[in-house]
Amino acid sequence: MQSKRKATRIPHLLVISAPSGAGKTTIAHYLLRKYPFLQFSVSATTRPQRPGEVNGKDYFFLDRSHFEQLIREGKLLEYEQIFGHYYGTLKETVESALKAGKVLVFDVDVKGALSIREAYPSETLLVFVAPPDLVTLEQRLRQRRTESEEELQQRLRRARMEMNYQQFFDEVIINDNLEHAFAQADHLMQRYYAPLLEQQMES
Repeated sequence: MQSKRKATRIPHLLVISAPSGAGKTTIAHYLLRKYPFLQFSVSATTRPQRPGEVNGKDYFFLDRSHFEQLIREGKLLEYEQIFGHYYGTLKETVESALKAGKVLVFDVDVKGALSIREAYPSETLLVFVAPPDLVTLEQRLRQRRTESEEELQQRLRRARMEMNYQQFFDEVIINDNLEHAFAQADHLMQRYYAPLLEQQMES
C-alpha cells in the first residue's frame, strides 16, 4: 500500500475509487462488515436497478428527469455521467452524517472523489484501488461476463484514464489478490481510525 498523507486527524469521509473491475466495491463492503462505526454513503443513479439491489441501500434509483432536477437545484455534492448513466452524491446525506460525527464510506468514480475532497478537504481520505496491471483488469472484467465486447472496451478505455488519477489520492491499495487487499485495507484503518477502533473494542 502506498501512503502519501500523514494521519493527523480522523477523516470522516472515506472515499474509495477504482477502475471498474478493480475491486473497490468488494473492499468497501469488507470494511463496512468489519468496522461497525462505518456507514455507507448511498449514491443516486439513473442506471437500471440490478437483481438483488435494494433502493435506498445500494443506490437511490432515480429517473433521468429527477436526477437532472437535483443538478439544477444544486443538491448534489458531485455527479458524473458514466456509460450513459448519471451517478452522484446527495449533499444532504453528507451534511447529516458529518453533523452526527459519523464516518461515511463512498464508492465513487475518481472525478467524484476529487470533488468530495475539494468540498471537504480536511475531512476526506481518498483511497485508490488499483489492479496489478491492465491485463489482469481485462481478465477480471471478462470473467464477470456482464458486458458486451463493446461495453468491455469502453470500460478498459476509461480504466486507462482513471489509472492516471491515482497520483492525486492519499492511499493506493494494490489489489493483486483479495486477501492481500483486505490486509492493506485493515492497515489503513489502523493508521487513520485507531481511536474509533479502540472504542469499538471497548464496547
